Amino acid sequence: MPSISVFFPAYNDAGSIGKLVRSADLLLPALSEDFEIVVVNDGSSDGTTELLNELQQQYPSLKVVHHGINRGYGAALITGFANCTKDLIFYTDGDGQYDIHELPRLLAALDDDVDLVTGYKIRRSDPRYRIVTGHIYRDLVRIMFGLKVKDVDCDFRLFRRCILRQFQLRCDSGVICVELIKKCQLRGCRIVEIPVHHYHRASGQSQFFSAKHLSRVMMQLGITWLRLVVGGQRVRTPELSERPHALQRELGGSQS
Repeated sequence: MPSISVFFPAYNDAGSIGKLVRSADLLLPALSEDFEIVVVNDGSSDGTTELLNELQQQYPSLKVVHHGINRGYGAALITGFANCTKDLIFYTDGDGQYDIHELPRLLAALDDDVDLVTGYKIRRSDPRYRIVTGHIYRDLVRIMFGLKVKDVDCDFRLFRRCILRQFQLRCDSGVICVELIKKCQLRGCRIVEIPVHHYHRASGQSQFFSAKHLSRVMMQLGITWLRLVVGGQRVRTPELSERPHALQRELGGSQS
């Protein structure tokens, strides 16, 4: 098996991040001889910082990066990806709404000619208003960006780290998920989808519906649409999808 980085972005997830780290440390030796666990603490104020510092003393495979202030979900992902050093990167949120024990199913789907495996929720386990708004957002961005995945907001993904050499991620909000999938499509990456379970949030609180966050999401959606849809043909390289193992090689390619 190739080496693998398991990465959790965390913001005020003191009630769940410890269980995720422990579960990952138990699971990973059965999947790869070369692994690491990375957590980016995005300016938490609930005890997450202290807990991660303790966990780092207990688990040699754990690497923790702290943001001094809350920079946003996208910024946490960008920092995390930059600190992952293994061949494969798997990430899911630090709130525990996905089960890391479903990671082997994603690994099984990562054939030699597959670049990214993304989950889609079998059933969303959230309050009704979040389910409705989630469906609206998902359908809106699929139409706006021409996305070919069922569930762009399912943050349970496995991909080859070499993909990140093909483009630069810029969005510091949740729009980064749209940006990631769209840029992969533009580069001709082969994407496979796997159904995964979604669970009720046991602790913490979503920041999605704050006025500040919503305004940032709408602004970044507009900017990203102009850059990747209106100007997307300038960076398209469809030949990548025609060559097996294309993204496992060192390729040049412009960044966008």
